[in-house]
Amino acid sequence: MKTISALLLTSALCLSACKDTTPEISTNKTQSGFHISTTEASSPGMVVAANPHAVEAGIAVLRKGGSAVDAAIAVQTVLGLVEPQSSGLAGGAFMIVYDNETGDVWFYNGRETAPAGVTPDMFLDPDTSEPRRYFQRVTSGRATGVPGVMVMLDKAHKDYGKLDWRESFAPGIALAEGGFDVSPRLNDLITRMSQYGFGSDPDAQAYFFTEDGAPLPVGFKRDNQPYADVLKALADNPRALLEGQIAEDIIAETRMEPLPGTMTLADMAAYQAQKEPALCGTYRDYTLCGAMPPSSGGVAVLSILGTLENFNMTEMGNSLDGWHAFIEASFLSYADRDKYVADDDFVAVPVKEMLDKDYLKSRAELITMDSAMSDVKAGNPVDFVRGKDATPDNPGTSHFTIIDKDGLTVSMTTTVEGAFGSGRFVHGFLLNNQLTDFSAMPVDANGDPIANAIEPGKRPRSSMAPMIAFGPDGELAFTTGSPGGNSIIAYTAKTIVGMVDWGLSPEEAIALPNVIARNGSVRLEENRLDEDIISGLEARGHEVRRSQGEISGLHIIWRNADGTYTGGADPRREGIVKSE
Repeated sequence: MKTISALLLTSALCLSACKDTTPEISTNKTQSGFHISTTEASSPGMVVAANPHAVEAGIAVLRKGGSAVDAAIAVQTVLGLVEPQSSGLAGGAFMIVYDNETGDVWFYNGRETAPAGVTPDMFLDPDTSEPRRYFQRVTSGRATGVPGVMVMLDKAHKDYGKLDWRESFAPGIALAEGGFDVSPRLNDLITRMSQYGFGSDPDAQAYFFTEDGAPLPVGFKRDNQPYADVLKALADNPRALLEGQIAEDIIAETRMEPLPGTMTLADMAAYQAQKEPALCGTYRDYTLCGAMPPSSGGVAVLSILGTLENFNMTEMGNSLDGWHAFIEASFLSYADRDKYVADDDFVAVPVKEMLDKDYLKSRAELITMDSAMSDVKAGNPVDFVRGKDATPDNPGTSHFTIIDKDGLTVSMTTTVEGAFGSGRFVHGFLLNNQLTDFSAMPVDANGDPIANAIEPGKRPRSSMAPMIAFGPDGELAFTTGSPGGNSIIAYTAKTIVGMVDWGLSPEEAIALPNVIARNGSVRLEENRLDEDIISGLEARGHEVRRSQGEISGLHIIWRNADGTYTGGADPRREGIVKSE
């Protein structure tokens, strides 16, 4: 029995090895302990990720005796090669790690930072003082933040790596040099994004398109020697993207028109990944641990669940009432998330107050089961003056999860932000457009300051929600998480409701319809939801937008009662599950 290092926000949690006294609740970044059983692994390791090549890379590292963190390095470096539309070497990530030897649950923060030269109005049109058009912002040199994912992985490797740092790069180097077949998803994304200007960068055009300008066809053998060379440089130096020639070339790419950025070598030298106790809270008899701010994912998922805790979701089940309650809880939680969450190194984020059980009960009392709320507003968990943020939804990102044979567990969400990031291509990889996750406006229409406004050195708010859950017995229960822009919050929350309340398997929980309710409208997968439920939601006053499919990439590992694992991969992408 060991103490978890985690920021616990429920005042009365007591699991299997709880002390007689309850830890004092804290809202700062210091350790607040509670106790769970350490988990004994009784099964080979498992990897679930969005591409078979990445899964095979992770499994190969586990078979060499590597830890889940060693495998995560291999998965990340291969995903950046075969799924560059979603994540990459020059992106950012959040990782939750459960150390079953000590009981610690850690949050590793590899989110990008804004250069020192950013200004509050850098995404505004100087003639109108309104935000520039979306693709003007995304493809600009101003969109790129200082990359953080590889530095974050190095930090985690120093804590939990079993193999030499270099060894985890071997699968990615071999695949980049030997080539991989372009997948249907990569082909589809190149084709779709080319309609919005992707490929205007000459280096991206040469890599992602054929000589006659067509998107690379499915099955095309795509090698990438520059990418392999960067992996070799990273194997020698985890900060190879932040210093030396590669860093200088990244900066040069961001300084090109249109709308050149301000990134410098000093910005890169200043970058450090962060590690702190994970954010943990309870739902029913489960404890869920996720990302702290600047992610809003952990806060918002726990907020949705804390609101739903006031309803009998098991009795309602996968029904009109069940989805109505989920939608209303989502409206309320997204409103709070939009107003209050940002980088807590720069603004106070009232996490404790937002997740207080009594506060969420008061929010739940706003929900009536026969009609939709007509005017959803953020609550007042604290007396803060904050502007209303409406940062656009930018779907992208990738999520994967790993457990090694010793039980070390990783849940990691990784991103370059939008599809293919900024579209700027250097040394075989794409640059992120992460700074467009900031609010383009520093204040709202009333002149109130927006928490997620741009500032030098600040990390933009994210919706990434990697989660690790513990069951009523205090042992590891499951991991979950997804890509998908701010829809990540809804995607992830529905899997938890599915598994905890509705008794579904990981595959069944992933297959549930994605239902996203934010800012007054409901977007849902009509091909996965009964028409009677959809029409019932409309009859209750919901503004329903019917979708033929969502871009979730949910990946789950469930720990069975006998200590073995069951994995689930989202059929909406190309992911697979594989055991060591």
